[in-house]
Amino acid sequence: MRAVVQRVSRGEVSVGGEMVSSIGKGFVVLVGISIDDNENDVMYMADKIVNLRVFEDEEGKMNLSLLDIGGEVLLVSQFTLLGDVRKGRRPNFMMAQKPQEALKYFNLLVKEIEKRGVSVKTGIFQAMMKVLIENDGPVTILIDSKKVF
Repeated sequence: MRAVVQRVSRGEVSVGGEMVSSIGKGFVVLVGISIDDNENDVMYMADKIVNLRVFEDEEGKMNLSLLDIGGEVLLVSQFTLLGDVRKGRRPNFMMAQKPQEALKYFNLLVKEIEKRGVSVKTGIFQAMMKVLIENDGPVTILIDSKKVF
């Protein structure tokens, strides 16, 4: 499981010109689910997202988590994060999970983040979305449950 975590002042998802989800301060998380992901990957990712300390404390140091600031998550499925461009010029998506199985893990990730005390909003799975990301910083963190980076 791979995620791009962006610290935001706000985020929104629109489908077909209609806003379907929005958050204030927190994270917009783009998540790609791999063919070899399982529940352990979901737990790892939920823990990292909820406890990632990238919000500034009173001294200006990145030391606070979503839990500390009462932040929210806008979680957006993005299979293209699993694209492999090592060979050729067009991405190969062979490592991306099939949609039905990916949706199962995506929904589990939503539940696990919420279970840890953070509000989660989502885009619409498999829809063509417009994602508004108002970066705060900017602060962007890459997380891979297989610890590739």
